[in-house]
Amino acid sequence: MAIMEPPASARWTAVSSGESGAAVFRRDDGAVYAKCVGPHGVDDLRAERDRVRWLSGTGIGCPAVVGWTSSASGACLVTTAVPGVPASELPSAVLLRAWPGLIGALRRLHELPAAECPFERRLPRMLRTAEDVVRRDAVDPDFLTDEQRGVPPPELLAGLLRESDLRLAQEVDDLVVCHGDACLPNLLVDPDTLRCTGLIDLGRLGVADRHADLALLTANARESWTGDDERRADELLVETYRARVDPERLRFYLRLDPLTWAAEWGVRGVRPERATGRRPPAQSGESTPSSQGPRSPRRCCAPCADHTAPAKTAGGPLWSPG
Repeated sequence: MAIMEPPASARWTAVSSGESGAAVFRRDDGAVYAKCVGPHGVDDLRAERDRVRWLSGTGIGCPAVVGWTSSASGACLVTTAVPGVPASELPSAVLLRAWPGLIGALRRLHELPAAECPFERRLPRMLRTAEDVVRRDAVDPDFLTDEQRGVPPPELLAGLLRESDLRLAQEVDDLVVCHGDACLPNLLVDPDTLRCTGLIDLGRLGVADRHADLALLTANARESWTGDDERRADELLVETYRARVDPERLRFYLRLDPLTWAAEWGVRGVRPERATGRRPPAQSGESTPSSQGPRSPRRCCAPCADHTAPAKTAGGPLWSPG
């Protein structure tokens, strides 16, 4: 399927393309990225553009929209790069040192006034999406948690619906501005200071139960922890997030999330890498963080326009990939 081309006024290098139905390009100076889609992807890309534009005005670290074009052939979104490396690239011991900063960044997002956010993905919307995906038999088994595999998707959905009244009642008092795909590849870290520099891949941002974000972040991080680091990370979550975390609600949203992604990548948009942490092969010559290539099959959305800038190395980084 033909897609929109990036602006001709600059030199671009293709970063990723393929099953998502989108193509991502990096400008040669590394300062901006362009995500281009065909006609079927315009609505989703426009929604992503609006979310990036809104969040960039709140003081939360994230890309900024610097260009948008659309026509009958598709659309192209151009955003600034965010400095740093994806947290998913950090080894366990380094990730543990960065963990309080990552939790703090998510907490600051959740502390934004929810009433001022024009986007929402509350539980009724998530359940409707899950019902649609299941009805079309579009659930990708690779995105399911280990306990979900082998269970027919209608049974998985029925189990969630049995809990829905309780979760809907709980959601009312816990609505925050959620990232919507808050897994490690979407949180960027300065390799010198291990400070979280920003959030990327914002196509699902909206008001929701905070546990929807926390479930993905903690489940994704489990794939990185070694030794005793997971226990310490759980303690730091409680200490740093500064609000009660309900394990049962984490489990509910972790089971719901895989049912909200459809398998028809070219129709439904970017392919997600969700909570199992399984990672498909990288694009040739590219790493697999966040929007720079496919992520692990249940963890986060793959190619998007929210890309990372080259990490600084002055002063000797605390950690360096490769």
